[in-house]
Amino acid sequence: MRLDMQKKLHIKKGDQVVVISGNEKGKSGRILDINRDTLRATVEGLNIISVHAKPSASNPDGGIVKKEGTIHISNLLHADPKDGKATKIGRKVDEAGKKVRISKRSGEVIK
Repeated sequence: MRLDMQKKLHIKKGDQVVVISGNEKGKSGRILDINRDTLRATVEGLNIISVHAKPSASNPDGGIVKKEGTIHISNLLHADPKDGKATKIGRKVDEAGKKVRISKRSGEVIK
């Protein structure tokens, strides 16, 4: 995907999200990383996979390592800052003239 044609995403790194579909449905976590090419996000503590690692300087024995896999962003929604349930987001201009993200569920500002 060309850099100038990248899709605007509804989530960003550091956001608290809820999984709405798949094996991890109903669980929540913080976004660690987003891959804009594949539209997939790594969520802290969710979708744990086993990776077979070769021996290296940092891991001299090698073996099987557990780590977070990715989840497609269409299966993620923001967690409402008030009650932690899934919510869509909107955008509005605050008193200072700055555009902020708000929760459609409670109207709270999403940091």
